[in-house]
Amino acid sequence: MNIKTLILSSAAALATVSGAHAADAIVAAEPEPMEYVRVCDAFGTGYFYIPGTETCLKIGGYVRFQTDIGRDASNTSDWDSFTRAQLQFTAKSDTEFGALTSVIALRGQADNGASTANRPEFVDAAYIELAGFRVGFQYNWWDDDMSGETDTLASGPTNMNSIRYQYEAGNFAAGISLDELEGYGSGFNGEADNNFGVSGQISGKFGAVSAYLLGGYDTDQENGAVRGIVYADIGPGTLGIAGVYASGYNYYYNESEWTVAAEYALKINDKWTLTPGAQYFSKIDVDADGDFGGDDAWVAGLTVDYKITENLAAKVTANYNKIDGGDDQTTGFVRLQRSF
Repeated sequence: MNIKTLILSSAAALATVSGAHAADAIVAAEPEPMEYVRVCDAFGTGYFYIPGTETCLKIGGYVRFQTDIGRDASNTSDWDSFTRAQLQFTAKSDTEFGALTSVIALRGQADNGASTANRPEFVDAAYIELAGFRVGFQYNWWDDDMSGETDTLASGPTNMNSIRYQYEAGNFAAGISLDELEGYGSGFNGEADNNFGVSGQISGKFGAVSAYLLGGYDTDQENGAVRGIVYADIGPGTLGIAGVYASGYNYYYNESEWTVAAEYALKINDKWTLTPGAQYFSKIDVDADGDFGGDDAWVAGLTVDYKITENLAAKVTANYNKIDGGDDQTTGFVRLQRSF
């Protein structure tokens, strides 16, 4: 056997043993399946499923530009402009106890080159809600005043750390809230500004009439306040009447011993709403014991709302303020707001 025959025989044997064959064709890897964002209509419009979960998320907020007008609105200037931005995330999912909800609302305000984004006010709300119970930083019912910009029906910050429960059945609702009262000064007893309060509200709608009864008790000041608001659809608009009584200086209401307010929101058409309003305050001064006395005061004004286009609105308000035995003053603002 010569060398050539030996080499060919060896190659044939090796191919038989190893099973050598032609190179396989190159096959491109299949792309990973993509999960597109799905609309979630279980909790209303604007929600979508977070990919890979059964949690629905809604994103909203607004951008507001406003110029305030009034005596010494900014130091010695009679006007002051600011820009505010708010972003809110609402997450909901179904559980055996009902809808599990969490809300995070972030707010920043720029005024004179300064921003509140690095301050505690940046968190406007953050809470968890399930089966009527809500815990976290939230707005109290005292924040729900009338629609115009003339009335003052609450005092101090209306968002606070609270534990609350609200029962709702059709047009009826009732709730109670345990509140941390902080951020309004030490009061009249010299104690630290970190106190405790209880507030509660019942409300109902009866045809064209809606009524709200609210109370709050400041355990540190040992004073409380009661507020009632009634709305009635009359003619082309809605009449609102409100009253507040305070036993003495307290967190929830400390503007006066008692007050009454009224407004009429006249809806001219889908774009224009005119809301004249007025309010009377009795005994606006507070003594060293937290008791009211002294002068009375009143305010009257007009608020104009104009819907420029979908999600863009303008608001203008002007109020005349008068304290018995004191100076009068005209205040107001011009606002442009884009919501989403």
